[in-house]
Amino acid sequence: MLGINNFEQQYITFYTLLYYLINLLYMKIVATLLCCVALSIQGSGQKQLVLDAFKNHGLDPAILEPQSVQTPESCSYDLKVTTISTGKEKVVTAHHDADKTGDDRWSVQTVNGKSPNNAAIKAFRKEHGQPVRPSTGIDEATLRIDKETPTQLLISYKVRTAELPSEAAFLKNCRIHLTINLETKRLEQMQTLNEEPVKIKIFTAEKLDLTVSYRYDEALHKYVSVREDLNLLIKLLGQFSPIETISEYSNFSSCK
Repeated sequence: MLGINNFEQQYITFYTLLYYLINLLYMKIVATLLCCVALSIQGSGQKQLVLDAFKNHGLDPAILEPQSVQTPESCSYDLKVTTISTGKEKVVTAHHDADKTGDDRWSVQTVNGKSPNNAAIKAFRKEHGQPVRPSTGIDEATLRIDKETPTQLLISYKVRTAELPSEAAFLKNCRIHLTINLETKRLEQMQTLNEEPVKIKIFTAEKLDLTVSYRYDEALHKYVSVREDLNLLIKLLGQFSPIETISEYSNFSSCK
C-alpha cells in the first residue's frame, strides 16, 4: 500500500487525473450523445431503441442542448474536495470566483480544518487550473439501453477511440452510463466504469469508477454538477492502493 509520503507525492497526479476525467466526460460528451439522440431521424439496432425510448417518454428536447448545461468554471461556487488513501483523509474547502481571472479565481479557505499555507494554496490552484475540454463523440455501435423502468431510463455507450487524445487512451476500455429520471425528465447521473484494467500514466488501475451527479437549477435553467466521486484501485509496485476523491459543489452564482 502507498505510504502517506508517497500519497502526498502523487497528490497532484491524482487530482490532475480527476479533473481531466471529469472535464473530458462532463456534459460536453453527454450533450453530444443526447443531441445525437434528439436530432437523429434514422437509426438501427440499439440506437433505434434509444431513439424510440426518448420519443415514448416525451423527453424535453431542451434538456438535450449543450447550452442547457452549466460548466463549473464559468460560475462562482463553493467546493469541498475530500481525498482518501490508505486510511488518510485530506479535506480542502475553497471558493471559485468567476468574476476574477487566473489563479485569483480560487481562494482556498481551509485544509483539514486549518488555514492553508502558501504551498497548499499554490498546489490547489495548480491542480484546479482551467480545464481542457477535448472534443470527442460516441461510438454509435455501442449505444444501448441498459435498463428501463417506469421511473428511470439507463443508457450507455463508449467514446470513439480515434478521437481520444493519447493521455486519455485508457477511456477506450471504459463505458459511460447515463441515468435519466423519467418522472422529472432530467439527467441525474453519469458514471464511467472500466471494463478491464486500464493504464493511466505510470499506473495500472484495476478499477476506475467516476460518478457525476447533477441537479437542474431552476433559476439558471441549466444543469449543475453537485457531486463527483472518483474511485481508483491503483496497482503500484505490485501492491493495490484504493484512492477516492470526492468533489462537492454548492452555492452556484454569477454564472456566465
